[in-house]
Amino acid sequence: QVQLVESGGGLVQAGGSLRLSCAASGRTFSSYAMGWFREAPGKEREFVAGITWNGGSTSYADSVKGRFTISRDNAKNTVYLQMNSLNPEDTAVYYCAARTRLLFASDSSHERVDYDTWGQGTQVTVSS
Repeated sequence: QVQLVESGGGLVQAGGSLRLSCAASGRTFSSYAMGWFREAPGKEREFVAGITWNGGSTSYADSVKGRFTISRDNAKNTVYLQMNSLNPEDTAVYYCAARTRLLFASDSSHERVDYDTWGQGTQVTVSS
């Protein structure tokens, strides 16, 4: 069973940047599509970005398109989320997720139900 550990969250001023990392255990990380989700207080967990197993395809929520970039390094078993031009609406707990039930998925799904393994989350707070 793969385990995911996020890091890189923190407090940043509006307009600033952060890079989140998600380190995965296990030898099959490179076969998983991965995603980032976020959950703000009082709101449902929402899709932020997704990436296929080989990084060949990525997708983003409209709210972060052009500001956030998802990437992965399969040699390091790590997926990243580069977040630029942050605004207070980006404040949330950010979760890394893996699609382990469907290996080598050809799409980077936006659907929460497609992801079966989750990290513990990392807090991102953007001050105005």
